[in-house]
Formats: sequence, structure tokens, C-alpha cells
Amino acid sequence: MAKVTLDCTGLPCPQPVLRTKEALEQGATEIEVLVDNEASRNNVARFAQSRGHKAVLTTQPPGHYTIAITADIDRGLGQAPDAGGLEEYRCDLPQKVRLVYVIAADSMGRGNDELGWALLQTYIQTIKDIDPLPEKIIFYNSGVKQVTTESGALEALKQLQTKGVEILVCGTCLDFFKLKSAIKVGHISNMYDIMHSIISADKITSPY
Repeated sequence: MAKVTLDCTGLPCPQPVLRTKEALEQGATEIEVLVDNEASRNNVARFAQSRGHKAVLTTQPPGHYTIAITADIDRGLGQAPDAGGLEEYRCDLPQKVRLVYVIAADSMGRGNDELGWALLQTYIQTIKDIDPLPEKIIFYNSGVKQVTTESGALEALKQLQTKGVEILVCGTCLDFFKLKSAIKVGHISNMYDIMHSIISADKITSPY
């Protein structure tokens, strides 16, 4: 057992360290450890280096990391504490941020309305490329037009919805603009749900 790859994605600390320890004890001299959070990445690298082994870190977006460990044979492969001695390598993974986007107009910024409409569509299209994805996107006032008009924004919103992003659309606003029958993505909501979503969010962002 000279070279081994350990897929530790999704494992809580200190499991990636324990699996690395086990591989070293079984005689692995080259270990590639795959993790999906910085805490595990740092802990695995620190553990290997504390035993005199070489650890090289690389990042594969989005949010995945590889630690390439080369064992120092002269330092011994099995010189590691038992599980009880690995308390320092435990970690609390960061909780998912409850992010909410609020789109409250059909234009981004002030000035030229045509430019503002185009900017807003680009803004919405870019949401899927930003980490983390929002938990919800809320549309009210003239912002509801973005979910009723065939556009780049509409296609992007459909993609976000398939990724689990909840899209709330103000029913009163749809009625005002006579667009309730034209909604193409998301679901019709009310002020109670909108307010509850906003006050429950960890972070709220808006393009204005």
C-alpha cells in the first residue's frame, strides 16, 4: 500500500484526520486526501506536518481541497495518537448562511431605464455563480416583472429554482401590474411570508 486516495468529502472532523492516520499506519507513503471545507483541509495538513510528513495543499473550486501527503519513512508511519488524542483536530463546520436576495424594482440603479433593466438581468444571471447560493429570492413591486417576461433573467431563475432556491413573488404586486396569470417561475406569496423570510435571514442583499 504505497499510494492511496482518500475521499473525505462530507465527513465531519476529525474523520479526515482519522482516515489519514489509518492510511499512514497501514503503510501508505503517498496519500491524496480530498475534503470539502477549510477546517478539514487545515487539520489534515497540520496533522501530517506534526508527524514530520510533507503536505501540499491545492484548491479545486467550488470549495473542494486536496492535501497531497508524502510520508517521511524515517519518522515512522504509525507514530500517531489514538482517537482520544485527536481532540485538537475536531472542528465545527460553519453553518449554512441563510442568504436572501430582494429584487424590488425592474431596474438596477438610477439613470437610464433601459440600461437598468439590462443590468438587473445580468445581476440575476450571475447569482448562480456566487457562493453561497441564496435560500430565497423575493420579488416585489415592479421587480415581479422579472418572473413574467421571457428574458435571460427568467432562464437563470428557472435554473436557480432547480438548484433548490425558493422564489417568492408578491401576489399584490402581480395583481397591481395585472401579471398574475403571466408568472413563469416561482410561486405567488404574501406579505406575511415575505416578512418572515426577511427577518429569518442571516443576510439580505439587494442590487440597489
